[in-house]
Amino acid sequence: MHDENKITDYDENKITNYDENEISNYVKDINKPKEDFNKSKKRKNRGMRTFFKGVAFVLIAAVSGTIGSYVLVDHKFKNIESFKQTTNEKDKNRNIITTSSQTWGDTINKVAKEVGPSVVGVSNHAENFYGSQLKGSGSGIIFDKNGYIVTNYHVIEGASKITVKLSNGKTYDAKLIGSDPRTDLAVIKIDGSNFPAAKFGDSSKVKVGDIAIAIGNPLGDEFAGSVTSGIISAVNRKMTVGEAEYKVLQTDAAINPGNSGGALCNENGEIIGINSLKIGTNKNAEGMGFAITMNSAKGIIDSLMKYGQVARPELGITGASVESRDGKIKGVGIQSVIPGSGAEKAGLSSGDVILEFDDKKISSVEEIRSTIEKHKIGDKINCKIYRNGKTKNIKIQLSDSSKINSTENQIG
Repeated sequence: MHDENKITDYDENKITNYDENEISNYVKDINKPKEDFNKSKKRKNRGMRTFFKGVAFVLIAAVSGTIGSYVLVDHKFKNIESFKQTTNEKDKNRNIITTSSQTWGDTINKVAKEVGPSVVGVSNHAENFYGSQLKGSGSGIIFDKNGYIVTNYHVIEGASKITVKLSNGKTYDAKLIGSDPRTDLAVIKIDGSNFPAAKFGDSSKVKVGDIAIAIGNPLGDEFAGSVTSGIISAVNRKMTVGEAEYKVLQTDAAINPGNSGGALCNENGEIIGINSLKIGTNKNAEGMGFAITMNSAKGIIDSLMKYGQVARPELGITGASVESRDGKIKGVGIQSVIPGSGAEKAGLSSGDVILEFDDKKISSVEEIRSTIEKHKIGDKINCKIYRNGKTKNIKIQLSDSSKINSTENQIG
């Protein structure tokens, strides 16, 4: 343990601890030169210690400064690198957004340029006391270079004269090749050749979220060739408007009156649907446009080109869903039977109720139609009917719709 009464002194050869009495005796015996020499020695040693302390301070300061500078520079360097990385990421994101926007815009530009010339205006003229008057207008798509055009049936319905206006402004008279009210499709033709023809796509490959581009003449010639874009909102929709049935694609691309018969395109410029109708005007629903799927339209178009009408299996009745008050009788009540149809030949009559069709209980017109679609012309279908309080089983042979006097509102 350290003794506070002892003082440590410096000697050339050793360091010795002395108490106060020893110091006094030592001072008396030592001579003056020795004392002066020791004092000089001590001053020199103090100077050396001061010098070394100064050097040590400078070295420590230098090392500390170097370390501090390194830490500071390293910190700043890391901040700079972090800033650069963040900036690069932001630039990259901006580039992605810009590229995405440019790609979307470029796609629409490309499709509009490629498909636009094949989309035409179709006008429906009717004769009256004052002569030929414009009844309405819509759009159409040239699908064959020899002037064949597909449009909606309701666009040309009841027309005494049909005219077609191309994207270059030229107008042609057109003739009706064939129509199918049930699917709201019609084929017309203008004279000439080498017309710009659109390419049909495969609508079965369309997915929700795909780009959808609509081209047509909304509100007439004044807005001819209008292009709107959006996405596919839904696929495989089935809709019934009046007695017409639709297999449609749903899109949020704007489809307005006059767009009917126009093109709904994918990003490759292929026609994936024929714009047909828009709902929502009286239901406060926006962004709901519909187009007949191209795959369902292809067979109709081919049939109209060959026969002027669609050959499909037909039952040959009109009717509606019915149900007795007690709920025991439920099915489709027959309102009328088409002359020459399989239903007439099988003995069906007005007032009968179809309880089962193709060995399945049914309660709606749609169920009968869906069943018929799975069969072909000439197939025989088992049917159970209710008549005058009794049930009866009969077989009905499906007719060829092109050979009977089909009506727009018949079931099938």
